[in-house]
Amino acid sequence: MYRPNTLKKRLLSGGKVLGCWATLGHPHVCEILALAGYDFLLVDQEHGIGEPSMLIPILQAVSATPATVVVRVPANDPVYLKRVLDAGAEAVMIPGIDTVEDAKAAVAACRYPPLGRRGSATGSIRAANYGMISADYARTAADNTLVICQIESAKAVDNVAAIGAVDGVDVLFLGPNDLSGSIGKLGLFDDPQVRELLARAEAGMKKTGKALGAIPHAGRSWQQLLEAGYAMMTCTSDARLLRESPEMKEFRAKYG
Repeated sequence: MYRPNTLKKRLLSGGKVLGCWATLGHPHVCEILALAGYDFLLVDQEHGIGEPSMLIPILQAVSATPATVVVRVPANDPVYLKRVLDAGAEAVMIPGIDTVEDAKAAVAACRYPPLGRRGSATGSIRAANYGMISADYARTAADNTLVICQIESAKAVDNVAAIGAVDGVDVLFLGPNDLSGSIGKLGLFDDPQVRELLARAEAGMKKTGKALGAIPHAGRSWQQLLEAGYAMMTCTSDARLLRESPEMKEFRAKYG
């Protein structure tokens, strides 16, 4: 169950990874996506369906594949992060990281003392194989857990250098929609102010030396993001794959 984090290893060694956003919170859907070959599934518990206890069937379903489950938590909440990590999540994405203090708090919530403030129950949690590898898990969990901080506000862009310098922040993930919304122009990616903010965010993130992540946005495909130096992209979502049936669209276009 507890295994080396291949996603973190690839990203920290300069590799590129492609994933699928999983919003539906269903283990069968996640299992199919993992078997389809995605490097990671981004299980969304901020806007998607689910809570920590619902993660375990997903983690079990994906554990037989090389894919890594990344859990986006609802907020920078140490209690929620603790529960997700105790369930066995190998990677977490924390939204709304606006300051260096936010970043330090996120990392601290993911690490045991003396490196952080994560509460310990390694004698029983699923992440430590229900206590079977308690000591080994406590010793290696910090190095094995991938921590992704979302940059999704103008304030975060102003502080991105300090955020990226925090030890334990592995990936900076651009949130373009909320970034545009933070200046009152939600989704207006052709607006000059939004374009300038996105460009400033990207330039600042690159200077940190941390791995960069994003979703396709502002007319940029995942392929273009790859070429621009991003290492971690999602290219679609489970909901999108279900709703955009090309066969049905073709049928309706011909036969109504």
